[in-house]
Amino acid sequence: MKKPTARSTALFVTCASLLLACSQTDKTNTPQTSTTASPATSPSAASASPGGSAAGTSNTIYIGIGVAQTSNVALLGQEQVAGAKIAEKYFNDKGGVDGTPIKLVFQDTGGDEQGAINAFNTLINQDRVVGIVGPSLSQQAFSADPIADRAKVPVLAPSNTAKGIPQIGDYVARVSAPVAVVAPNAVKAALKQNPNIKKVAVFFAQNDAFSKSETETFQTTVKDMGLELATVQKFLTTDTDFQSQATNAINVKPDLIIISGLAADGGNLIKQLRELGYKGVMIGGNGLNTSNIFPVCKALCDGVLIAQAYSPEYSNLINKDFRDAYRAQFKKEPPQFSAQAFTGVQVFVESLKAINSQSKVSQQPLPQLRTNLNQQLLVGKYDTPLGQISFTPEGEINQKDFYVAMIKMDADGTNGKFEFLK
Repeated sequence: MKKPTARSTALFVTCASLLLACSQTDKTNTPQTSTTASPATSPSAASASPGGSAAGTSNTIYIGIGVAQTSNVALLGQEQVAGAKIAEKYFNDKGGVDGTPIKLVFQDTGGDEQGAINAFNTLINQDRVVGIVGPSLSQQAFSADPIADRAKVPVLAPSNTAKGIPQIGDYVARVSAPVAVVAPNAVKAALKQNPNIKKVAVFFAQNDAFSKSETETFQTTVKDMGLELATVQKFLTTDTDFQSQATNAINVKPDLIIISGLAADGGNLIKQLRELGYKGVMIGGNGLNTSNIFPVCKALCDGVLIAQAYSPEYSNLINKDFRDAYRAQFKKEPPQFSAQAFTGVQVFVESLKAINSQSKVSQQPLPQLRTNLNQQLLVGKYDTPLGQISFTPEGEINQKDFYVAMIKMDADGTNGKFEFLK
């Protein structure tokens, strides 16, 4: 069993009635809950939301997708939306949950904590989803996940790799491998590319929980490998001008630069470092692991190394189907964030099917189904685009296969790709 969350529990006041139940709620952090037994296949008909709310039909299972569709995080969230939508069509074409279709309910978390809190509250209380794939950022997860945990709604994190995510609560798991497992692979690849690397400069976004967690792993790895950590430069994910930090780093003459940030800020930082004359090896963290940085740094993205938890070339049937569907729609290879969002939906669907084989999900009250779903997903084994995965009792992903890719841009900088290293 997971360790109980240390966060304060919500106070629920139930009003006894034969037909109605009411609850008190905090407007920001505490979810509104109902004690009325309500099947997951019959959400409130009033649940209309801008992101694509539940349709109110009686024969549909609703799964929430709470990711960033706007803000500076949208470059990542848009890829998650794409992967989730491909999963929705893929599994519905295969019959959904034993003939019952799934419907994804999208809520935009934006790029901050309050946006994630609002999205989760809406998905839980208004859209009445069985579970949530989201949010996009670890920073958001530390604020929004406790809401779902208190409401006993399972959450699958599609891109939250910071330390401590599964420990938020019993109802929190992730399909995104922790940064401590993935990031060191990039440093090893850099040393293979240039064995003469001695001096390292590190950049990280100090206002982002994931970036702070990731840079700790990178800095530890640098020291463990006997390299010199020459300078550590801080920035904000909202920054666009990095001239001062970039100049400070270049002045120490590093052989390797490592960046932990997000797509827009990270892409601009890469661009400005190259424009200021840095010619050495560069590593981008997981927040830069998207082709959406290509239009930001263009030809100057070329050569950047990024560790990966997904490869489009992974050989199994479901990854082939996912890859074919993504390429048909977007005319390029699927990125990691899309594959992880697809996997989050897949885990929910396969867990619901396992539950349905024992007791029809359409006949289970929503609170009971949410709890059963959380218990089932933790014990299942899944053949996904990421490879074979499972979960620890605490909700941490068990994943075997990891990769490192190098960004290869066309000469004019208009198109690029991730070229996986052998």
